[in-house]
Amino acid sequence: MQEEKAASMTLSRDVYHDFLDRVARIPIHGLGLSVDVYSPDLISLLAELTRRQVLPGYLEVFHATSSALAAVRTQTDLPLPYHGEGLWVTQPGADSDALFQEEARTLASHLALLRSAWSNHECATKHIAGYSFGTYLPPLYTAASADTVARNIRKVQAIFDQQALLSGGNAPLFLLEVPPLTYFIAGTLPVPAYFRRVTDQVDCGLVLDIGHLWTVYRYSGAWHCQSLWQFLDDFLREFPVERVVEIHVAGLTVHESLAGAEPVSESLAGHRLPQWTDAHAAPIPPVLFKMLDHILRGGRLEQLRGVALEVDTKPSDLIADELARFLDRYQHVFDQSVPRGPDRCAPMPNGGRFLAGHGSEGETASLIEAYDLYVQVVSGRADPAGLNWTAPTACADDLNRYRTQYLPYEILHWGGDIEAMFPETCRALAGRQIALGGFVSYWFRIPHPMTRSYDFFDVKIDRFVEFVSEQTADLTPLVQREAAELRLAYQAANEGPPQSMSTRL
Repeated sequence: MQEEKAASMTLSRDVYHDFLDRVARIPIHGLGLSVDVYSPDLISLLAELTRRQVLPGYLEVFHATSSALAAVRTQTDLPLPYHGEGLWVTQPGADSDALFQEEARTLASHLALLRSAWSNHECATKHIAGYSFGTYLPPLYTAASADTVARNIRKVQAIFDQQALLSGGNAPLFLLEVPPLTYFIAGTLPVPAYFRRVTDQVDCGLVLDIGHLWTVYRYSGAWHCQSLWQFLDDFLREFPVERVVEIHVAGLTVHESLAGAEPVSESLAGHRLPQWTDAHAAPIPPVLFKMLDHILRGGRLEQLRGVALEVDTKPSDLIADELARFLDRYQHVFDQSVPRGPDRCAPMPNGGRFLAGHGSEGETASLIEAYDLYVQVVSGRADPAGLNWTAPTACADDLNRYRTQYLPYEILHWGGDIEAMFPETCRALAGRQIALGGFVSYWFRIPHPMTRSYDFFDVKIDRFVEFVSEQTADLTPLVQREAAELRLAYQAANEGPPQSMSTRL
């Protein structure tokens, strides 16, 4: 047993030094923006930033088509790391999933096109056990889940190494982002321990999103017994901060589905604690910058390469205003906080950890079963019972809020309002007294395995056509016609490049 443990610790140390070798090849990016290609139009945003003479150090571009990314690459010489989407590394079964492999190869081609130093992915998913969601759901925080994530990242990084080589023979580095909590958490491992277990096994970097960290404080139930600053110190003490390559700061706000809801009283400090969730279009609360200050002062950020405001869906002039204030406040702080020239011989923090095994078929099957229950719980079709749901039951009101308010709103309105998408069909359904609320329950009636790249808008179209056809067959031609029109318009919008711009950064 001692020999096995020693061998595992040696492997863990090797993983850490492999990470140091990879990150040493990534230049300092500085202060930047994490942006979408179309919301706002990225070329227009570049023009506005140029006009205002507010220049980011880099742009982290969100997932888009190859043609759109190629257009962006021609318009700027700024570093363009990539924020991926649709590669669900939290989910078991990637070994035999041809679609997962295809998505990884497509991702590699995008990284090569942009010449990205890294590719960032949420440690989260929008597709679980055959059921689709519009916004990210966090993983099960368990040992088996962490081991699965590590194995899946290892496979993806190998594809990067083979198919996305940059100048000098370097490959983009896979970064795993701490995801937000939207009212609930499930699992048996604390969040910091979960990410420590992942990084003990694979040479990836991490993205620490400050707003996401606030939601961990709020919806893990930590706020019941700790101040925010006590929580933050405890979290950072256990979290592998030395693996953080990028930090994000984005907005938080009360979700539209909770309009008019009152915040709850914080039991420890007695102040009112908002029911905020992750929202990139919203203003950034001052408390997040206070948290960022605290983290930057705490040290252990030797491998930090960039700090970005996540600003997709905001108007270009507002982004320019936020970036100007951000640069003014943090440029000197960043320069002082991040050492130049990483120590590639740095000792492994905490002296190494036990490295998990490769995972048996039984463990994979058990995790698949656990995720099946997970989706049943969050969709309101099963009670939050069992070991993985012990902690969140103390926050039952928050979980219920997700199931009864947030999720129905998401299915009916997020990423495309059903009544706006299918106006004629919805009027016809209303005339027959068929309520759209029935579409929510229909959504979770049976699973639908993924057969193509994930797109929630496409999924909504597919499911609504099925729903209408089942409810009243004579409306099938109408809903199919509206669906075909939607698909054509959506394809044209996504395939066309952003508008051209003569000025280059």
